[in-house]
Amino acid sequence: MLYRVFIVDDNAAVRTAVRNMLQTSGFEICGEAFDGLDAVERAPEISPDLIILDVSMPRLNGLDAACKLRDIHPKVPILLYTSHAAVIRSDASLPVGVSAVVDKRENLLPRVLQLLPKSDAGSAAPRADQ
Repeated sequence: MLYRVFIVDDNAAVRTAVRNMLQTSGFEICGEAFDGLDAVERAPEISPDLIILDVSMPRLNGLDAACKLRDIHPKVPILLYTSHAAVIRSDASLPVGVSAVVDKRENLLPRVLQLLPKSDAGSAAPRADQ
């Protein structure tokens, strides 16, 4: 079975690009949300192995959403994929609920692979719970 990824970004083009890159690399997209509130509402219905989350979104930003998503899925890594990575990285520690931060100008896949052990790009990755 494939690793399942939940993508949260208010920009549909970004969601599409991330989805295409991950699917090409052998991941399953278990859900998408257009902002933090939408993600929190959808999260109980899905079982992701990884959540990719933007920071700047309407209704509920990614930092606040990360805290709520961590409560819903406490063992699932949350990766912030944001244009504000430099600001977030300047703090001594990551925001509550966040496992890693990737700038939107950087390649996302290496960090995804780090957060999902035993996965290989370009091949079907086994789920963490199996």
